[in-house]
Amino acid sequence: MLLAPSILSADFSQLKNEVDKIREADLIHVDVMDGHFVPNISFGAAVMKSLCGKTNLPFDVHLMIENPDKYLEDFVTDQTQYICVHQETCPHLDRTLKHIKEQGVKAAVALNPSTPLTMIEEVLSQVDMVLIMSVNPGFGGQKFIESSVEKVRKLDDIRREKGYDFLIEVDGGVNLDNAPLLIDAGTDILVAGSAVFKANNIEETVKAFKKHTR
Repeated sequence: MLLAPSILSADFSQLKNEVDKIREADLIHVDVMDGHFVPNISFGAAVMKSLCGKTNLPFDVHLMIENPDKYLEDFVTDQTQYICVHQETCPHLDRTLKHIKEQGVKAAVALNPSTPLTMIEEVLSQVDMVLIMSVNPGFGGQKFIESSVEKVRKLDDIRREKGYDFLIEVDGGVNLDNAPLLIDAGTDILVAGSAVFKANNIEETVKAFKKHTR
């Protein structure tokens, strides 16, 4: 089990220091928002690239943007491990996933809370990861949608039945209380933003998450 703190909730005036505090995590989750697909604007590739070489953690890039194919290559670095696009923004999802893999990066697809798993059935054999949104994307600090646990469980059942090897990631309202439920349901990667970066002690909170994720 892996932990991917989201820098969306970090203090950007102290970003390098904030990232230093999560060095015992496994990935840095990079939430990119365009103000069109989601009702908020976060940051672009330049902010992510400013961390290259300043942390050993790989980047887990989550593109909450329209027309992601236009910008994929901007987020490819030596530290980029995953690039995740939303099914809802990709009319030619198969092509987009191939485009990501052509960059030498692992390909992932995300689903909003209201989007059923059936919408990605045809690409599950191609993806390296599926991201289940457990809040409606656009803002940090939202309340966890409880039905997401069952959605993860169903996806894990499909994975087992078909013999697929993609990882399951959950993003949105994840905290130390619901982490065990998500892991039990089949989650492999937990994304935590506010729960980590708004904590009184970031380092100790990462360690507390890692106790669940070992």
